[in-house]
Amino acid sequence: MSFLEEPEPLFLLSGIRHKSRMYSETLIQQATASLSASSCSNGHGKVGDACRDDAAAFRLKMMAVGAILVAGVGGVAIPLVGRKRRILRTDGSLFVLAKAFAAGVILATGFVHMLHDAQTALTDPCLPESPWQRFPFSGFFAMLAALGTLVVDFASTQMYERKHREEQMGLKAAASAAAAAATSSDSIIAAAPEFDEEVGDGEDPMHIVGIHAHAASHSHTHSHPHGHAHAHDDEGQVSSHVRHVVVSQILELGIVSHSVIIGLSLGVSQSPCTIRPLIAALSFHQFFEGFALGGCISQAQFKNSAAALMASFFAITTPAGVGVGTALARQYNSRSPRALVVEGVLDSVSAGILIYMALVDLIAADFLSRRMSCNFRMQVASYVALFLGAASMSSLAVWA
Repeated sequence: MSFLEEPEPLFLLSGIRHKSRMYSETLIQQATASLSASSCSNGHGKVGDACRDDAAAFRLKMMAVGAILVAGVGGVAIPLVGRKRRILRTDGSLFVLAKAFAAGVILATGFVHMLHDAQTALTDPCLPESPWQRFPFSGFFAMLAALGTLVVDFASTQMYERKHREEQMGLKAAASAAAAAATSSDSIIAAAPEFDEEVGDGEDPMHIVGIHAHAASHSHTHSHPHGHAHAHDDEGQVSSHVRHVVVSQILELGIVSHSVIIGLSLGVSQSPCTIRPLIAALSFHQFFEGFALGGCISQAQFKNSAAALMASFFAITTPAGVGVGTALARQYNSRSPRALVVEGVLDSVSAGILIYMALVDLIAADFLSRRMSCNFRMQVASYVALFLGAASMSSLAVWA
């Protein structure tokens, strides 16, 4: 019996090895097919080829570069230039409404445009059925991007708060030391003539010193509550400032990442039928994304040089993507499986970042604030602006 039973584990192991080898070979074949740079031959590109016109497409791309650049510069510059004007100050009602509208635009960009484009690319018939047709990779990558943004948001906030807290403690220690030194020197200078004058009148010098000490301790006791109040106010201001700094940087990261994809997609297209509606849609989209980013930069109170650098980087990203795509249009095959996978993954990641930033750092931060909860008219107007922004950007999906 033992002689007959012993070979069974060997057969079992050999079967497992055979299945593992077949599974690994299948994975390699699927990965090779997914990363192929050859054009897909399923006939989906015939519609685009029917409207193909390289010369007209090039002219439209140059128009798109100019229109998108002007829209981006105008959108990001209005909050930065107007932050010292009364009508466009960051604590003004008009700014709050415009920012709510822009938040709706960004939210619709993530849900309606980027996530849909990612789903379309990753479920394209050019890609192997397994694994791309069997798992919702677009939503999965968007979820991972949103969670990653949460981790970066939290870690960055903690780091900046710690840095600002150490700086504030150092400044307070230096100010306290300077104030103590000034107080002691003033007391010494003022005490000498008082002692001479009052001792001359026959009063006890120790009694005078006791009166001064009591007055000093009394004033110190009464100053403590005010000091604690100021400390709490300073901590609140530092925390708010840190949040604006982190939000502006992460928002720019999300906007820039998907702006590159949008620019490349427009640049590699040779179809005027595709490019023409994209010009208006991207200009509208770029203007209000720029306004939201410019508002966050303005609230973060960066130095003029840093604010100008961030604004310029945002404004030139999409036009630069269009230019790079135009240069690569002849070599880049947008219908290859490799291009579809790369485009789908990057669109998913961009969608996750934009959705997180719109919901958490733009909408929730403003709509759940004390200022909004105490002003019913501002609540209604802000919600109307938010829904209008989301609806207007969503409606552009009909054309682009």
